[in-house]
Amino acid sequence: MQPLPLSKRPVDITLIVFFCVNLFFITYIVDLEQLVITDPNHFQYPIWPPAKMVDLVHWYGRNFDPVLMARPAWWRATIWIDSIFFGPFYAFAIYAYWKGKNWIRFVSIVWASVMLTNVSIILFEEVNGEHATPQLARVLLSNAAWVIFPVIVMYRMWRSVYPFSAKTG
Repeated sequence: MQPLPLSKRPVDITLIVFFCVNLFFITYIVDLEQLVITDPNHFQYPIWPPAKMVDLVHWYGRNFDPVLMARPAWWRATIWIDSIFFGPFYAFAIYAYWKGKNWIRFVSIVWASVMLTNVSIILFEEVNGEHATPQLARVLLSNAAWVIFPVIVMYRMWRSVYPFSAKTG
C-alpha cells in the first residue's frame, strides 16, 4: 500500500514537530544536561549543552521542579533511557513518519509504552514524592505533551498495520 502524502496526514506533521523538539531540544540539551552535570549546585559548564541552556534548566528546576535538581538514581535512569533509546527513535521516527514507512509502527508502540511508563513514574514523584513540586499545575502542564503524544502515537499505530495509507483497519 502506498502512503498518503504527508500533506494529507496532519497528525503525522504534528508528531514530526514533536519528535523534532524532543530530538533537538529535550533529549540532547535538557536531558543531557542532567547527565553531564551530576551536582547542579557545584559544577563547571560543560562544552555541551550551552551555558544558557544549562542556566535555563536549572532555573526551571529551582523554581518549579525539585526532582530535576535532586537527580535521584531512578530519575537519571529515565534520562539515560531518553538519551540512549528515545533520541535515536526520534531521528528514525522523523524520517519514517515523513516518508510514511510502516516499519516504524512497532517501534512507535514500544516508544509510546515506555514513555508513558517513565512519565507516570515521574509525575507520581511530582505529585506525591520526596521531591514533590510546589507548582503542581505548572509541572503537570509542562509534562502533558509526554502523556498526550504517546497516547496519540499508540492510537495511531495500533489501528492498522499500514498506518500511513488511506485504508485503515
